[in-house]
Amino acid sequence: MKIILTHEVSGLGAAGDVVDVKDGYARNYLIPRKFAIRWTKGGEKDVEQIRRARKIHEIQTIEQANAVKAQLEGVKVRLAVRSGDAGRLFGSVTPADVASAIKAAGGPEVDKRRIELGTPIKTLGAHETSVRLHPEVAAKVNIEVVAA
Repeated sequence: MKIILTHEVSGLGAAGDVVDVKDGYARNYLIPRKFAIRWTKGGEKDVEQIRRARKIHEIQTIEQANAVKAQLEGVKVRLAVRSGDAGRLFGSVTPADVASAIKAAGGPEVDKRRIELGTPIKTLGAHETSVRLHPEVAAKVNIEVVAA
């Protein structure tokens, strides 16, 4: 099935890309979650609008990405969450939590879809996450999860 991506999907493409995927993947995952729309001749007009919006929000050059990377790696991020007695969290830390903690710590505003948590954060302590700023630049952010 041919679809137009409306959001960036890891391993598939960026917003505005027209890609072919299996019917079930598109019908059951991408389209219901609003990550994509079906490709039509009329929808082809939307591709340019999506690409223009992506260019506005995306970091344009590697130099800009490296500047944001330096800011991110210099920020001390502390995230206060509810936890049990043994240091286990009630739930887990989400990319949205990480993005808001970076902003609260004085760092640059980061899109939650660009934050990659290797494994779910479910314990207190220091954790490392990656933020994809540009296809060639990724920043490592150290997060200290503390009890609230």
